[in-house]
Amino acid sequence: MHKIKEVKVLSEYILIITFMDGTKKKYDCSRLFKENPVFNKLKNKAIFKNVSVDPGGYGISWDSETDLSEFEVWEKGTDYSG
Repeated sequence: MHKIKEVKVLSEYILIITFMDGTKKKYDCSRLFKENPVFNKLKNKAIFKNVSVDPGGYGISWDSETDLSEFEVWEKGTDYSG
């Protein structure tokens, strides 16, 4: 399991997630809008920027309904070296 240490907004709908082992992944959230309507609220940039790491590093979330697991971000994110 790859626990999350930090999440930052890079640009419009793009997150940089740092894992406890130092690995960084870039995750494009825009694809989520097509997959599940609950994510459409993230089109509001003020809401999108309010992302945080869940306690224990098991995911990231914007609110109690809108979240992503560490597995999702690890598997579907791309390596980032910036």
